[in-house]
Amino acid sequence: MLKKQFIFRFLTLLLCFYFPFALYGTLAQDTPPPSEQFVVVLDAGHGGKDPGNRGNGYFEKKIALSIALQIGKILEKRKDIKVLYTRKTDKYIDLIERANIANRADADLFVSIHCDAHTSQAYGAGTFVLGLHANQRNFEVARKENSVIFFEDNYEAKYEGFDPNNPEAVIGLTLMQETYLDQSIVAAAAIQKRFVRNLGRKDRTVKQAGFIVLKYSYMPSVLVETGFLTNRKEGAYLNSKKGQSQMASTIAQAIVDYKSDLQTNIADVSSSLPPAEETVSDTAAQPTTTAVTFKVQIAASRKAVATKSYNFKGLKDITRSKEGKLYRYYFGASSSYNQAKRALSKAKRKGYKEAFIVAFKNGKKVPLKNVL
Repeated sequence: MLKKQFIFRFLTLLLCFYFPFALYGTLAQDTPPPSEQFVVVLDAGHGGKDPGNRGNGYFEKKIALSIALQIGKILEKRKDIKVLYTRKTDKYIDLIERANIANRADADLFVSIHCDAHTSQAYGAGTFVLGLHANQRNFEVARKENSVIFFEDNYEAKYEGFDPNNPEAVIGLTLMQETYLDQSIVAAAAIQKRFVRNLGRKDRTVKQAGFIVLKYSYMPSVLVETGFLTNRKEGAYLNSKKGQSQMASTIAQAIVDYKSDLQTNIADVSSSLPPAEETVSDTAAQPTTTAVTFKVQIAASRKAVATKSYNFKGLKDITRSKEGKLYRYYFGASSSYNQAKRALSKAKRKGYKEAFIVAFKNGKKVPLKNVL
């Protein structure tokens, strides 16, 4: 055995000396991939043949695009965030295609930028997530944004007969996004908080309404009404370079807040590792009972976090269990210890370096050494 090891090391050194790049491909494959970027899709509302609202003669489509591009420019400076856009020029994009752009990118957050309008001098910035409108005003906001489907060809078939003017039609929109509602509200609240704290804007709070563009996006999604173009003072502010710059920097900061909040709520498990004697070597024997289930603990937090893959670096099959004051998060479930080890390796490649295997017998956690 020692002789084989010596020969292997000698040949490796020889290859490295004469062919310094010969082993690069092999070594590169063994190097853990860089941590995944947080993907944000910025959607500038309206565009092209759809001008959006024309309060005080302004163009909603132009203001929304300017703000979205400036948000992206700020976020693109961060290595941990990847930014995509539904449009970067003055062109019309179907509502369903805006959502599909985010879906194809497997985005972590979808933010749609708009400007509001009203017959009064209403003012203030608001954020919306998909849901049932609680009042006529919320329905009117959604109806205005949804009515752009009339610009699209074959919209009756594309949106399955959806009628923006029918309040009851909104009920069918909410089912798909219900899974992501909690995180959508957290993201919207982060934006709303920054509007008030940074810019002193009137707090119009986080509201729910039936927006088509949010319905078809399969991730936390927020629609931002940056203010009212129909308000003389606020319209002028939003149409100005200063106003657009301030709105963009505030929304960008809120997106970073939301991302940081996710990371804070999902803590590293290093502080909750089991005693050293429960650590098991790779050569441990296979369990002899099928009543044992192995899982990989990857994280712990004091707040309950949705067990969705976007919260756990793309890992699926996540379960959560409250133990004492902590919520613990587990990846995978198998009666095979070898399979659990493969799951552990995958979790570590994703960045959960302190992850470890735990055992459950008849649904109760037991010391790993007792079942191996």
